[in-house]
Amino acid sequence: MDDIDDVIKRAKETGVKTLISVTEEASEFERVIQLSKIYPGLVAPCLGIHPVQGCGSQDQHSVTMQDLEPALPLFQKYREDIVAVGEIGLDFTPWYAPHIQQREEQQAVFRKQLDISKDLDLPVNVHSRSAAKVTIGILKEQGIGCALLHNFAGRLSVAMEGVQAGYYFSFPPAVCRNEQRARLIKQIPLEHICLETDSPALGPDKHVRNEPKNITLSSSAMLLSYG
Repeated sequence: MDDIDDVIKRAKETGVKTLISVTEEASEFERVIQLSKIYPGLVAPCLGIHPVQGCGSQDQHSVTMQDLEPALPLFQKYREDIVAVGEIGLDFTPWYAPHIQQREEQQAVFRKQLDISKDLDLPVNVHSRSAAKVTIGILKEQGIGCALLHNFAGRLSVAMEGVQAGYYFSFPPAVCRNEQRARLIKQIPLEHICLETDSPALGPDKHVRNEPKNITLSSSAMLLSYG
């Protein structure tokens, strides 16, 4: 993104105090750490390996342990700099993980990163698409105490299982376009809800790049959901 300075300026003008910069692939780790050094106190790094690799390219594939391996020493290298481990989790959508072997490897990568989060005593930022029940089950099984499930789209019963475990759920501006998600949000206790933008995706207009400044739109969406 060539206009990062302008994006950050617009976010600050909106009142944003901290931006959690989340990775998806090992190749992004160094860049996020650099951003946190350029914008100290404003950009907070969150490092993790996403369950879908190669996003935005023709080589999209379900994550493998081979994708995780280059990241392992970086978690230790930057353990004093990062604020959370993420974006990690599971994505069982058929075009990414059509076979049981892929889903099992996703779970292995997820569990490994949960172990890292426990070693570093850090919360986790979690992706769970078409895999909400399995995701929350693994979080509980691994003894994770602090988790944020971002852009959650699972069943209410599964969300409530997460609420009982003490987990949080965040929602982006895009929820204003989704009545089903608005109904889900209304039934999750407010004290377990956080706001996010998930920039550059999931903005109010799916054809326009999202930005951190749009966090105010997430707030508006929550107010509408709670009526």
